[in-house]
Formats: sequence, structure tokens, C-alpha cells
Amino acid sequence: MATDTASGAGTASTNEPLHVDGQSQLDEVVAENDVVLTDFYADWCGPCQMLEPTVETLAAETDATVAKVDVDANQQLASAYGVQGVPTLILFADGEQVEEVVGLQGEDQLRTLIETYTE
Repeated sequence: MATDTASGAGTASTNEPLHVDGQSQLDEVVAENDVVLTDFYADWCGPCQMLEPTVETLAAETDATVAKVDVDANQQLASAYGVQGVPTLILFADGEQVEEVVGLQGEDQLRTLIETYTE
């Protein structure tokens, strides 16, 4: 059986969320992908844990690349985007921030948001 050993940011939408560490890596992911849903989360956050299966499904089933940013490990990055609560989801399209939603969101709502920019 083959295992996926890809590391870092890809140039195309991936089937799994990419874990981003730092501004330069996020900039690279946003620059290399048309639509990027960025999940700012914390390991200790209950709603973030509840959102995790949804984020994984969206990574696998939509044309968006999904990036995850641990706010505890990347406080400066979270601050740069004005993240004050988790989960915060920021959507980038064509290199620009186009949407931001805070709190636990439903899969249908997030899928519709992504499809607005991928169709």
C-alpha cells in the first residue's frame, strides 16, 4: 500500500489540510492556490475539535486548499489577521482575503462559501 509522504505546501488543491507554520508559508500556500480556506484553531478549543471533521471533508471534497494554523504556535500570524477567537476561518481567493467567519460553522455553510469562489 502506498503512503502519502508529501510535505509542505502543494501547488494544487490537496485532499488533506496543510498545517501552516508562519507567515511566509501561509503566503506561499495562498499564492500557489486559487482558493484557500484557512482554519485558525487551538488544540484546547472544543468547537475547533468539533469543526475538524468538517475541515477534513472540505479539503477532500472541494476545489479549495485547506490550511490550518495553530494560534498558540503562531500567535504573530493570528494577530496579523486579527484573529481574536477560535475557530476563525479566513477564505482567500486569487491571493486576496475575501471572507472571514468566526465560531463553529456547518459544513453546508462553508461548502457554499467555498463554491462562491471556486465556480
